[in-house]
Amino acid sequence: MTELRSPVQASIVQWLVAPGDTVQAGDLLLVLEAMKMEHEVRAPAPLRVRELLFGAGEAVNEGDLLLISEQSREENRGPQADSTLTTAATTDASGARADLQRVRERHALTLDAARPEAIARRHARGQRTARENIADLCDAGSFSEYGALAVAAQRSRRSEDDLQRNTPADGMVTGIAGINGALFGPDKSRAVVLAYDATVLAGTQGMRNHQKTDRLLGIAAQNRLPVVLFAEGGGGRPGDTDMPVVAGLHVTTFASFARLNGQVPLVGIAAGRCFAGNAALLGCCDVVIATRDSNIGMGGPAMVEGGGLGLFTPEQIGPSAVQHGNGVIDILVDDEEQAVAAAKHYLSFFQGRVQDFTAPPDQALRDLVPENRLRVYDSRAALTGIADAGSLLELRSGFGKGIHTALARIEGLPVGLLANNPLHLGGAIDADAADKASRFMQLCNAHGLPLVSLVDTPGFMVGPAAEEQAQVRHVSRMFIAAAHLRVPFFSVVLRKGYGLGAMAMCAGGFHATDATVAWPSGEFGAMGLEGAVRLGYRKELEAQPEGSQREALYQQLVDTQYAAGQAVNMAATLEIDAVIDPAHTRAWLARGLASGRLRESAGPAIDTW
Repeated sequence: MTELRSPVQASIVQWLVAPGDTVQAGDLLLVLEAMKMEHEVRAPAPLRVRELLFGAGEAVNEGDLLLISEQSREENRGPQADSTLTTAATTDASGARADLQRVRERHALTLDAARPEAIARRHARGQRTARENIADLCDAGSFSEYGALAVAAQRSRRSEDDLQRNTPADGMVTGIAGINGALFGPDKSRAVVLAYDATVLAGTQGMRNHQKTDRLLGIAAQNRLPVVLFAEGGGGRPGDTDMPVVAGLHVTTFASFARLNGQVPLVGIAAGRCFAGNAALLGCCDVVIATRDSNIGMGGPAMVEGGGLGLFTPEQIGPSAVQHGNGVIDILVDDEEQAVAAAKHYLSFFQGRVQDFTAPPDQALRDLVPENRLRVYDSRAALTGIADAGSLLELRSGFGKGIHTALARIEGLPVGLLANNPLHLGGAIDADAADKASRFMQLCNAHGLPLVSLVDTPGFMVGPAAEEQAQVRHVSRMFIAAAHLRVPFFSVVLRKGYGLGAMAMCAGGFHATDATVAWPSGEFGAMGLEGAVRLGYRKELEAQPEGSQREALYQQLVDTQYAAGQAVNMAATLEIDAVIDPAHTRAWLARGLASGRLRESAGPAIDTW
């Protein structure tokens, strides 16, 4: 005889057997209900029902005997198995559970394939969808989407079917994925990805996608994950009527996004039109990558017209040529494919060191600076001559042309590179160049990248026109930024190292760096040598007759000043640390970087501008 006892305290909903019935192991005997949940009780072994001890609707305690059975001839004679609790599964004709099938169908509506006409229009403009960009950016199979089933908060004015088919994910795809995982492994490759979908309500910011954004930004802050934002879209959406909101100015997205500044890398990508709130988030990013067909502005045509400022097409507001030239765009690319590649390249500098690299030819550096000290040259060649082959990524190339800023690697180690540009104002530092350099130092400092500065400057730009640009405040930013650095800083003087400008390129002074060295072509002075002669020897020059005699004396004095300010003399008085062969620059820096360490933060700074 086999006894069957209740596994839980419950009430009997229904018996599925009667006395005299024969059942097999696993057959359903009865259904119990406990705490509003139904539990199935199945036969632990083959048996014949002899007697039911409780009826439907009666309460039983755990362990109560439910039925008495007789042994079936097929019954297993070994130890009796415990009765088990299971849950019934209803399946459709295809074999999938009904609830799972509903979820599959619902998710299918969020995919590009569910909206072929909208996707075709996107492709006809030569653009990719949000999901196509995410697939290109993220490691295969690594994207975990959050909030895919959200729809626009417009149920009071649209049907549920309409919302599901035409407002998938509320116009924004969000999730966490791996980026560059093949290089750095899963631990260092995770990132938050946020992509406005321009095929859904013009990529506008709805109440639901604000909630999704805030959710992912919180995860990014908690886990210190980089954020990549595809920012295309038209800003705030006025049509979300389901929530009792007047202006919506209480949303926390913008503050949450800005709070990540300096904590994790923030990468913004703009293709097509990016206006208003979308542009505000883009502007908070560390780096802005934009396509040539992009338009970026704090207000689109409707907002401009509403402000009584005139009628303009979207293409007339913030075109890429303007935004690249004024510094809004850090990296200008041809299309979204290049934008994604640039984002992956940029992020790689904050993911760690690489072991495999190719060194550039070092002999070319010896001939980079012309023997004629007055002849200009392209200092970008110095950047490529020092960086690992293929690693250089220049930032803000259209703005502040007096200083080049770039991320690169030296023997696999990520670094930030600064270089004066003799092709622009002879390398003099104007307001835009100072702003560019200061912000770049802050970027590298926030994320722990050592800095290497290549110096060739006659100093800060001077004159009435320069001072009209608030030169005093702008150039002083470089001193403030450098004084608050916690990262190693190395300077290499390629040629001119004059005055306050050269000091600013050396973290505030030649001994403020971890090392300051020079090439043999280096020349130094408290100010430009020609100006120093004209100012310091004015009486002597004016004592000579105007013409060849005065010019001869002037040239003699300049030559004397130049000889005194040569790099070897600076090294002899210990004002710089060494004079090195240009071909040895990369190896010299690699040794210095190997000993560099992060320092304690210098605390908050008050920006001069």
